[in-house]
Amino acid sequence: MQNIIKIEIQPEDSGVRLDKLISLKVDNMTRSAAEKLIADGNAEINGKILTKSYRGAVGDCIDLVIPELKKLDVRSEEIPLEIMYEDEDLLVVNKPKGMVVHPAAGNATGTLVNALLAHCGDSLSGINGVVRPGIVHRIDKDTSGLLIVAKNDFAHRKLAEQIKAHSFTRRYEAVVHGNLKEDDGTIDAPIGRHPLHRKMMAVTEKNSRNAVTHYHVLARYNGFTHVQCQLETGRTHQIRVHMAYIGHPIAGDPVYGPKKPVPNLNGQCLHARVIGFLHPRDGRYIEITSDLPEYFVRFLKKLKQT
Repeated sequence: MQNIIKIEIQPEDSGVRLDKLISLKVDNMTRSAAEKLIADGNAEINGKILTKSYRGAVGDCIDLVIPELKKLDVRSEEIPLEIMYEDEDLLVVNKPKGMVVHPAAGNATGTLVNALLAHCGDSLSGINGVVRPGIVHRIDKDTSGLLIVAKNDFAHRKLAEQIKAHSFTRRYEAVVHGNLKEDDGTIDAPIGRHPLHRKMMAVTEKNSRNAVTHYHVLARYNGFTHVQCQLETGRTHQIRVHMAYIGHPIAGDPVYGPKKPVPNLNGQCLHARVIGFLHPRDGRYIEITSDLPEYFVRFLKKLKQT
C-alpha cells in the first residue's frame, strides 16, 4: 500500500531544490532516492507533477507518494555473522572488513543483507527499500565494525530519529598519517559530492550537508597517529573525508589517502568500535563495544616496533 507524505515549506526551506529538500525532510531518504521518486512523478502540488529543480515557496504543501514496496529480489545466503546483540526489534552486527553492506551493481551476493535474510527471514524493516531491508545506517566495505539492523519498521523509525537528532553514539578508531598537533579536536566542515569525481565525497559548500567529527588521540607513532573519532553527524565517508581534509588521511585509504598504499592493509584502517542508542521499544540505553580486529591490532603492533 502506498504512503503519502505531506511536506509543508517553512521559511528556512524556501528556495531549496526539491530533491535536496525531500532528502532532508524524509527519514532515511537519500538524494538519489528522492530524485527517482520525483522522476517517477511521485511529487506534486495540487495535481501538478514537479521536477527535481522545483524550489518551493513558504506555504507550499508538497504531496510525496511513497510507492508500495516491491517484493524483495535478493537471495539469502548462509554467511556467518558475528552478532553482538539481538532481540525482537533489532540486532547489532560486527561487520568484517571487506563485506559490502547491501547488494548493488557488481555486488549482488556475499553482502551483509544476503546474510541477514538467511538469519532473520522476513523479520527485517522495509523502510529502506527492497535491497536494503533492515539497514538503518551503513559503513564502508573496507571499514570493519558495528552496525545496527532494524527488524521492523517501528524500530527503524525510532532509530532513524535518534540518528537525525545526533543522539546516536558512534565511536570509531583509526590510524591516520602524520602527527596531529592537538590531542583533541573537532572538524566542522560540510560534506557533499566531489565536484569532479562523482564517486568521491569532499568538503565543499556546494550542495553539501553539515558534518561534524570529534577526534581524540590515543597513541602516537613514527609517522602515524592512533585516534578515536566520534560522529556527531553521519555523512558518506565522513571520517575519511574529514581526516584527509585536515591533512591526516586514514592509513590504507585508497581513495582519500596517499597514492602509495600502506603495505598489507588492503583498505583503510578504520573500525566502528562503539555504538550506543536508546532501545526503540523501552527507551533503555544500550552501548555495544567490539574488540579491534586482527588486521588493526597487527598494524598497531608493527607501528610500536618502528
